[in-house]
Amino acid sequence: MFLKSALLATAALSSSALAAFGVTKNGNNIVVDAGSSSPLVFTVNANSCDITSIKLRGEELQSPEKGSHISSGLGTATVKYETIGSQYIKVTCTTSTLTHYLVAKSGESTIYMATHTTAEPTIGELRFIARLKSASLPLEFPFGAVSTTAGSSSTVEGSDVFVVNSQTRSKFYSSERFIDDTRVSLSRDGTDAIHACFLLNSYSYEGSSGGPFFRDINTNNNGPSTSLTFYMNSGHVQTEKFRMGLHGPYALAFTRSGVPEGGSRLDTTFFKDLGITGYVAPSGRGTVSGTASGVGSSFQKVLHWYNDAAQYFAYADSAGKFTSPAMKPGTYTQVLYQGEFKVKAASVSVSAGKTTTANIAADTETKTSIWRIGEWDGQPKGFRNADKQLRMHPSDSRMASWGPLTYTVGSSSLDSVPMALVKDNNPLTIKFSNTYTAAATLRVGTTLSFAGCRPAVVVNSFNAAAPATPTKIDSRGFTRGAYRGFGEVYNYAIPAGTLVSGSNTITISCLSGAAGGGGFLSPNVILDAIELFR
Repeated sequence: MFLKSALLATAALSSSALAAFGVTKNGNNIVVDAGSSSPLVFTVNANSCDITSIKLRGEELQSPEKGSHISSGLGTATVKYETIGSQYIKVTCTTSTLTHYLVAKSGESTIYMATHTTAEPTIGELRFIARLKSASLPLEFPFGAVSTTAGSSSTVEGSDVFVVNSQTRSKFYSSERFIDDTRVSLSRDGTDAIHACFLLNSYSYEGSSGGPFFRDINTNNNGPSTSLTFYMNSGHVQTEKFRMGLHGPYALAFTRSGVPEGGSRLDTTFFKDLGITGYVAPSGRGTVSGTASGVGSSFQKVLHWYNDAAQYFAYADSAGKFTSPAMKPGTYTQVLYQGEFKVKAASVSVSAGKTTTANIAADTETKTSIWRIGEWDGQPKGFRNADKQLRMHPSDSRMASWGPLTYTVGSSSLDSVPMALVKDNNPLTIKFSNTYTAAATLRVGTTLSFAGCRPAVVVNSFNAAAPATPTKIDSRGFTRGAYRGFGEVYNYAIPAGTLVSGSNTITISCLSGAAGGGGFLSPNVILDAIELFR
C-alpha cells in the first residue's frame, strides 16, 4: 500500500512539474497552462471572461466568492482563444465597447493583460481586480495592514473607511503615486512563500488618466478574499477626462522567490507580435530628452507629457538630465514639476523613430519674499499630520490635534500648521514681527479643495478679497488618503499701510458656501505653502 501511494504521488508530481504549455476547453472553461517551472494554470469562463481559477503548483489561489475580472466583470462577452506560434496563448474577450486580452507566455508564471476601450465602463472606472484567497495570501505589499479591513468593529464614513483594533483602515490607504507604482503584491512568507504581483511599466499607464501623482486603490484584505487591483482610471479625485484606446500591457505575476520588479524591467514589447488592437510597437514610437533646470537640488524633478490620447512621466537625474519613456507620435504638453508643483509647461512634438531634444527651465519668481511657510513642492509635506494622512483617517487617534492652530514666524515648527484647513476647525493664525508697511502680496498654495473650500484671508483688520470658487472635484480626498487635485494658488493683494511696523496677525480660514457632511467631511482645503512677498 505504501509503495502504491508513493508511486501515485510521484506520478502526480511529475505530471505537475512537466505540465505542457497549452490551452484546452472543457465546457465553459478555457484552461490555460503556462508551461512554467513553477506551474501556473488559470481558467477563464468562456461566457463572461472572469478568471475562475488560478493554480500555482497545484494550489488554488483564486477566491471562490467572485472571479478576477476587468471592471466589476463583463457579465457576458465573446471569448475566443488561440495559440500564437509555440510561445503565446491569447484569450480575447470582446463586448461592444471593450476588448480585454489575457496572454500566457511559455515558461512564465505570469498572466499578461491589456484592455482596449471605446467607452468608459458603466461603473465609471476602469480597473482589473484579482480576487485572491486571503488565507493563502494574507500580506499586503508595500504598505501592510493599512488596507486590511477584515475584523472591523465599525465604520468611520460611508462603507469604505473602517475601524480595526482601534485603527482606521481603508482600501484607499494602499495607494501609491502612478510614477512610483510599478509593483504591488499580496504575499505569504515562510518556506512555502508565494507572491502575487501586479507589475506595471510606462505602457501600462499611457492610456490611464491623472498624471504622475494620481493614486488609487491597490490592495484590500476584507476577510474572505484579498483584492489586488490595477486602476487605470476612476472618479476618485478625477482631474482630467478619461482616455480611451489601449490600456496596458500590464502583468499579474506569481513568484516564490521575492517580489519581482516592474517598471523598465517589465518587458512587454512582445505584444507587437500578438495582434493587439491599439498597440504601438517600439519601432513606431519616439522619445524626448533634455535638461530640466531651475528646480532646487532638494526637490525631485519630474517631467510629464500628455495629450488627449496618452500620458507619460519620468524623473530627471540630479543634474537635470531626462529621457522620456517610448511615446506614441504626436504633440504633447511637457510639464516640469518641482516635486509636485508645476513650474513650467511647453509644447513638444514626438516622431516615430526619433529623439526630440526639449530642454525646459522653471519660471523664475520676480517678487522678494518676506517669509515663507513650507516649500513650493505641491505637497503638504512637513505640516501637521501630513506624514499620516495617506494611511489613516483624519479622525484616527494617532493623529495630532487639528486645531485651530497658531504659527509664529521665526519660532514655530511646520507642525504648528495643519496640512488641511477644515471649515469645522478654522482658522490658522499666523503671527510675525515686521518693519515693512508698503503694499504686499500673500500667496497661499493649495493642493486639493473639497466642497468649494478656498482660503479666506484677514491681515490685521483687513479682509482680503475672496477668491472665486475653485473647480469642483466631486470626490472625497482628504479622508481617503489623497491630497492631489488641481493645485490652485491664490494671491491676495495687501494694500500699503495694512502691515504695520511691529506685531502683525494673519488668519486663514476655509471659505465655502457648501454645508458638507460635518466633521472632516466639512469643506476643506489641503495646503502646499504660504508666502508673504513685497
